[in-house]
Amino acid sequence: MAILAVRAFLAGRRVLYGTPTNDQIDRFWEECKRALRTPIDAGILYKNETRHIIELPGTEQRIRAKTAWDADTLRGDYADILILDEFQMMQEGTWGVVGAPMLLDHDGDAVFVYTPPSMKTIQHSRATDPYHAAKMYTRAQSDTTGRWETFHFSSHDNPHISAAALAEITGDMGALAYRQEILAEDIEDVPGALWRRVWIEAKRVTKAPALSRVVVALDPSATSGGDEAGVITGGVGMCDCKVATGGAPELHGFILDDASVQGSPRVWASAGVTSYHKFDADLLVAEDNNGGEMVEVTISTIPNAPTVKRIHASRGKFTRAEPVSTLYELGKVHHVGTFTKLEDELCSWLVGMASPNRLDALVWALTELMIGAVSGDEWVRRYNEAKAKDALNA
Repeated sequence: MAILAVRAFLAGRRVLYGTPTNDQIDRFWEECKRALRTPIDAGILYKNETRHIIELPGTEQRIRAKTAWDADTLRGDYADILILDEFQMMQEGTWGVVGAPMLLDHDGDAVFVYTPPSMKTIQHSRATDPYHAAKMYTRAQSDTTGRWETFHFSSHDNPHISAAALAEITGDMGALAYRQEILAEDIEDVPGALWRRVWIEAKRVTKAPALSRVVVALDPSATSGGDEAGVITGGVGMCDCKVATGGAPELHGFILDDASVQGSPRVWASAGVTSYHKFDADLLVAEDNNGGEMVEVTISTIPNAPTVKRIHASRGKFTRAEPVSTLYELGKVHHVGTFTKLEDELCSWLVGMASPNRLDALVWALTELMIGAVSGDEWVRRYNEAKAKDALNA
């Protein structure tokens, strides 16, 4: 990108380079300074270290590097060529809200550079959808208008890094990290994980139907400084998805909220009770493996706490989770909105990995609601009652 920026600058263009953090700016800035050192030292070009500007005085010819964590940090300039590096870490509006209008005056060009997000880096992204860059790349690949050009490079294709060091580093990497970081492959799902993003995305909705039951499931954390406690709210209702083809309505699950939180027992207990009242739930279930009766007692100290159904995990996580993931595969579970952290846990957990609390809470909620539940006739009756109640309230 530094080479591209310097060549564009020498051709008389105005270049704006944006990347999420100041640390990431440093390498680009040092390369540009080194390439243009002679005219800078001769006083032909002006350089401002604080603002990371190199320009030809009296013209619009400039290179500027700045942080572009989100739309607001990118504001304040314009360009003939805009480079957004590590684009997967930026908020989507960095381009759509601010970046694109910068190019209007000169019919400019934009360059997007991204590394496929890994399960570790994805947690630090400012994006609402951490896969927005990958999705943009996929759309650009299929473009036939000539507006886009796409390029794919692995680290093995990079002539500017040490082949010997690359060989040594890759020997220490896991297979998934190697594919993402070195081969630059977009892998949204971890091979072997019980959930797939395509299942979630295909059935995502913006609103739940009338629900016959709502349950809040709480998976407490062992310590206040450890993992987050999972607090997931789900419900069940009759989905009319088969009515158009003459079939009967089906019982489907709906994930309504992820209120998972890190904190003391009182913090997660309060989060569970708050969700219970917020969604007018009829049951609060809590796993008691990490506390036994203490879990129930802690929740009872919260004002207006409901009676708690304690559940104990006597079977392994995979055994408990597999039937729930099958409901997703069959298209019987819908996420009402986007729950990025929850969905990352679902699509990245493998047998033998540390226990993810959001996944556990979701499994408890849908197990209570859908697995071994009451008969279909009973669900239809409850569904009709819920619809009548909604109509009356309206």
